[in-house]
Amino acid sequence: MRVFLIGYMGSGKSTAGRKLAAALDVPFYDLDELFEEHYKIAIHTFFERYDENLFRKLESQLLKDCIHFENAVISTGGGTPCFYDNMAWMNENGLTVYLQMQTGSIVNRLLASKKKRPLLTGKSQHQLHSFVREHLLRRNIFYSQAKLVVPGESLQTAELVAIIRAKALEETRKGK
Repeated sequence: MRVFLIGYMGSGKSTAGRKLAAALDVPFYDLDELFEEHYKIAIHTFFERYDENLFRKLESQLLKDCIHFENAVISTGGGTPCFYDNMAWMNENGLTVYLQMQTGSIVNRLLASKKKRPLLTGKSQHQLHSFVREHLLRRNIFYSQAKLVVPGESLQTAELVAIIRAKALEETRKGK
């Protein structure tokens, strides 16, 4: 079973993904890390040198390469589902799980994060809150297409494992 974790930046996809993969006893892949390894450049540096459009195109190609990971948990970038029909592709090729979080929770996590995030460069705390609220509203159109939506603030790995196993069993019964 291939599980794609989606959600806004800072929603805990990588952290939850590692725990989920360990609990399911399958490999974990972080699409952002795969990008940096494959292209030998940090994402924030890529954005500085090139642009978001090229990043999204390369990211989409890398996502499609994940078809080779038969049983795995794959954490996507926050924008991955929003470009190049990636959300439809993930839904066709795995179980999509949206780690849904409220704007305030996301902002708090992003402010505490040490990771450089290109889309947030130069934003004050107030600007960050407005940006995240508006950006999340636009991205929710894609995120809400996930097969499973779980609350990110109170996510429990054991509960998520049980939900995913039940969903996988349900899809197996349906012949998907």
